[in-house]
Amino acid sequence: MKNLVTGIDISKDTLDYCVLDKEDVQVESRGVLDNNSRAISNWLVGVDKNTVFALEHTGHYGSALINCLSEKGFVFYLINPLDFKKSLGLQRGKSDAKDAYRIAEYAITRKHKMSPYRLPSKNLSTLKTLIIARERYVKMSVQVQNSLKANEINQTLDVKMLIKEEKKHYGFLQKSIKQIENEMQKIIEADHDLKGSYRKVTRIIGVGPVIAGKCIVETDNFFKFDNPRKFSCHCGLAPFPYQSGSSIRGKTRAHFMRDKTLKAILTKDAITAVQHDPQLKVYYDRKIKEGKHRMSVINAVANKLVLRIFAVVKREEPFVKLVA
Repeated sequence: MKNLVTGIDISKDTLDYCVLDKEDVQVESRGVLDNNSRAISNWLVGVDKNTVFALEHTGHYGSALINCLSEKGFVFYLINPLDFKKSLGLQRGKSDAKDAYRIAEYAITRKHKMSPYRLPSKNLSTLKTLIIARERYVKMSVQVQNSLKANEINQTLDVKMLIKEEKKHYGFLQKSIKQIENEMQKIIEADHDLKGSYRKVTRIIGVGPVIAGKCIVETDNFFKFDNPRKFSCHCGLAPFPYQSGSSIRGKTRAHFMRDKTLKAILTKDAITAVQHDPQLKVYYDRKIKEGKHRMSVINAVANKLVLRIFAVVKREEPFVKLVA
């Protein structure tokens, strides 16, 4: 029996696939099908159950394919598009059919670095959608609030109508944010696993409902990341050196692909934790006296919060408040 790997290039309307033999990397078959659940399900009926699939992470365009593969019990890998692009090296020409071949070839050569994708639970997916919506509404709310303040300060123009509309819009956004937060709490309370993780994490000083929910969805309820240091890299809390030989001495900084939203929330929570946690307060004051930059110390405190979050969840250790 041949070990087959199928690479799939996803577009809005169609899916180009290429089946390779894992041993000699020869094309077994290739084709195109419509990007909808019915067409994908009919195609998978004739596919060997031992076939492994590989596809790029393309957001909602690949949701139908991911759902069908999960329902049928196939093993498949989600590939980071940027990692895939940089791995190709110098290439001439591009087509969907060729990309499907390259994706399958990538899965064969990089299998030791990849892990099969596990579709998150329905509650976790819904919670993630609500958190993303809340972030969008909060950003809109800040924009409206800033505009409102600017118009109220400006006394030279008569903008009463605009002020009235912006107040109405701001009130609507605040109401929507509250409704989203209530719905998030309902989902967490209804799911035993999510509820357990949420209660453990929120017991940590400085970790509120927003960062708890964000950490849960970003880690797939702490399944995606098995190490807090990897999660710190994902958040942008771990700086990396930039140097080579004797001539290049760049500034140590976080990677540009960090999750900026998550880092911003963790930074705010770190500032709160320093104010209310005696142990972190002592640590902060000591580092400041040593001459460390304030934001560098806050970044270190945020990293300590990540370590505490993973400790209470992964090692089942309840958080205990220590006296400095």
